[in-house]
Amino acid sequence: MYRVRPGVQHSVMKLPHATVQWAGDDLLLGTSPSGHAQVIDFRGERSAGPSPTELLLLSLGACGAADVISILQKKRQVVTAYRVEVKGEREAEYPRAFRRFEMKHIVRGRGVTEAAVARAIELSVNKYCGVAATVRPTADIVTSFVIEEEP
Repeated sequence: MYRVRPGVQHSVMKLPHATVQWAGDDLLLGTSPSGHAQVIDFRGERSAGPSPTELLLLSLGACGAADVISILQKKRQVVTAYRVEVKGEREAEYPRAFRRFEMKHIVRGRGVTEAAVARAIELSVNKYCGVAATVRPTADIVTSFVIEEEP
């Protein structure tokens, strides 16, 4: 529970809530604030859905991708395809927290500049991406990119 101390100003943005419900057989059903359902599997060998830690990798990748593609479009870069590959390195001991994330951005387009891609990634990781801001205090985020020129 979040408690506000009297006389202290807090600027916290309230968001609609997500729910996670046990569905039996080591499955969970998550429902996002927008009402989208997602099966979550916490028995790894079965792989009936992403695990909670896989969802964190996807969240970091999606947050960064949304920022980067948006920034590149605003910079009028001609991007025809784009993807982010995210790897996570975890501690060996429980709770096996992530200590490092590697994000590789693969940008395909015509005349896309290195400077524009580098700046878009830097802005995402250090300014705009809320997921990166959340994990950055406890894990390194290392980025790289490749530009594939389209004829």
